[in-house]
Amino acid sequence: MRQQLVIVGAGPRGTGILERLAANAPELYAGPGLDIHLVDPHPPGGGRIWRQAQSPLLWMNSQAEDVTMFTDDTVTMAGPVREGPTLHEWAGLDGRTFPDRQLQGRYLRWVYDRALADLPPNVTVHHHPHRALRVGGPREGRQQVWLEGRPRPLPADLVILAVGHQDAELAPEQTELSAYAREHGLVYLPPDFTADSDLSALEPGAPVLVRGFGLAFVDLMVLLTEGRGGRYEGDTYVPSGREPVLYVGSRRGVPYHSKIGYDWTGDRPPLPRFLGPAEVAQLLARPGGFDFRRDVWPLVEKELGFAHYHRLFTAHPGRTAMAWADFEEKYAAAGDPAETRALVAAAVPDPADRLDLGLLDHPLEGVRYASHDDFQEGLRTYIEADLARRHDPAHSADLAVFLGLLSVYGQLVRLGDTGSWWHGFFSYLASGPPGPRLRQMLALSRAGLLRFVGAGMAVTAEDGLFRATSPTVPGFSVEARALVEARLPEPAIKRARDSLLRELHADAAETPEGLLRVDPGDGRILDRAGRPHPRRFALGPYTDARTPGAFTRPRTGGPAFRQNDATARAVLALLSGSLEKELAR
Repeated sequence: MRQQLVIVGAGPRGTGILERLAANAPELYAGPGLDIHLVDPHPPGGGRIWRQAQSPLLWMNSQAEDVTMFTDDTVTMAGPVREGPTLHEWAGLDGRTFPDRQLQGRYLRWVYDRALADLPPNVTVHHHPHRALRVGGPREGRQQVWLEGRPRPLPADLVILAVGHQDAELAPEQTELSAYAREHGLVYLPPDFTADSDLSALEPGAPVLVRGFGLAFVDLMVLLTEGRGGRYEGDTYVPSGREPVLYVGSRRGVPYHSKIGYDWTGDRPPLPRFLGPAEVAQLLARPGGFDFRRDVWPLVEKELGFAHYHRLFTAHPGRTAMAWADFEEKYAAAGDPAETRALVAAAVPDPADRLDLGLLDHPLEGVRYASHDDFQEGLRTYIEADLARRHDPAHSADLAVFLGLLSVYGQLVRLGDTGSWWHGFFSYLASGPPGPRLRQMLALSRAGLLRFVGAGMAVTAEDGLFRATSPTVPGFSVEARALVEARLPEPAIKRARDSLLRELHADAAETPEGLLRVDPGDGRILDRAGRPHPRRFALGPYTDARTPGAFTRPRTGGPAFRQNDATARAVLALLSGSLEKELAR
C-alpha cells in the first residue's frame, strides 16, 4: 500500500520542504511508494502571499541577488546540497534590482516544478486547491485531514503544516474599534495582508489614519498612490486626484531603515563570536529557563557590537584611536555595558561611528517638535540622512551589523520563542524597504499626501471620529473617518481565523506569545507535556522556531534551510521505519 504524506501550505515553506524531500529521498526513502498531497487554495510555489495574481506595483523588499530557494555549503544540515539559481540568475536580472512580487511568484513556481521533477519515480505529488479545515486521528494512528468542500478526509501517515501567515480574529482593542466604526459609519481596516485588503472605502482627499510604519505601510502607500493613477517625475509626485491623505505613525514614529545600497568588500567579521552554539546550549541548559532581556539580549548586543567594530577598525582604521587587536581583547574582557561604553568612547572618537542600539530602536524618544509642520521637515531630514548613510560604503559597519543580525537570528531560532520584540527589531533594522520607496515617501510628504504623526501614536474613538495624537508633537491631533492598521496579524494560534490552527490550541503546547511549540530538532508539534507528536510537524511564523523571513540570502547558512532539511529527513525516516537511525545523526 502506498504511503500518504499531507503538506498543508504550498507557498515558499511548503515548496522548500518539497525540494528537501526530493534531495533526501534517494538516500532515505525505502518505502513502497509515496503520495504527497499538497493542500492550498492558492497555486503551488508562491502560495497566497507570493501568488502571481497581485499588483505589479508591489515589490519585494530584497534585491534579486539576495533571494535563493537553494542550499549551499554554508548550510549546516545532514542532507545533500542541491545548488540552484538565485532569483537574479534565474530571471537574468541585474542583481541589485528590487523585483516585483509577480516575478518572485514565477520563480517560486519554477522551483516547485523543479522539485517535482527531482522526486524519485515512486513519489507522486497531488495538489488539492482547497482549504484544510482540521486534522484528526489518534496520536499513534493514521491521521485525517479534512478539506473544505470535500465530504471525506485525506488519509495521512504524516502531516506537515506549512501554512505561513494567517488571518486572525480581532484583538480586544481591534474589536472595539471595529464596533465603533460600524456604529458611526466609519472605516476600520484591521491588520491584514495589504494586497488582500479592500481599500475602495478610503476616499480621495480624505484624511486616513494609519498605524504602522513598516512594510505593510509601504504596500498601502503604493496602492493608494500609484495604484490610483499617480506617478513620479524624478523626485516629484504628480497626483491623480484620487489619493487620500495618509497620516502615519507607530511606536517608533519612523519608517523601517532603508535596505543597504552597496556591496560587501574585504573580510567578513568572524561570526558567531559571542552568541554561538555553545552559548545557546548553556542558555537551554539553565534549570530555570532564561529571560530574553536579562540573559540573551546582552549576548546579542555584544555580538552586534563585535560585528560593527570589527568592520570599523579593519576597513576604516583612520576613524579609530586604537589597534584592533588591543580593542578586541579589551572588548571581549569587558564585563558590563558601562565598561564597554568607556572602551568605545576612548577608541572611537566620532559618536556617529559608535553603535547605539537603544538610539536606533527609539530615534524619537524624548524628541519634541513645536509644530506639526516642523515635525514634517524634521522627519524628512531623518529619512534623507538614513538614505544617505545606507548607500554610503564609508558607513560599511552598518552592513556588518546586518550580517551580525543574520548570525544572531540563526542562533536564536534554536532557543524557541524569544518574544515579538526581537522579531520586530530585526525587521526594523535588517528588513526595511528599498531605498526608492523611502524616496517616494519623501516625494509624497512634499506633495502633502503623506503626513507624519510621530512616535507612540495613540488612537482614540470619540465624537463619532477616530483621533490620533503623539507626544512627538505636543498638543497636535488629527481626526479622520478612516483608520488602517498597517501590519500583518499576530501569529497566535488561539486567535487564528483558520480552524486548522485554532483547533491545535486545545492539545498542543504554546508559548506565552501564543506560538505553537515544536521540537527544535525536526519540527514535530509538542503536546502540553512536551512530547513530540509522532505524526504531525509544523514550520513557519506561527511556531516558536520561526525564522527571519520567507527567503534566504545566498551563503548565509539560512536557518529555514536547516529546518526544512531536518523535517524532510525525519519524515522520510519515519516512513521508512528508520527514524532512530536518523535522530542519532
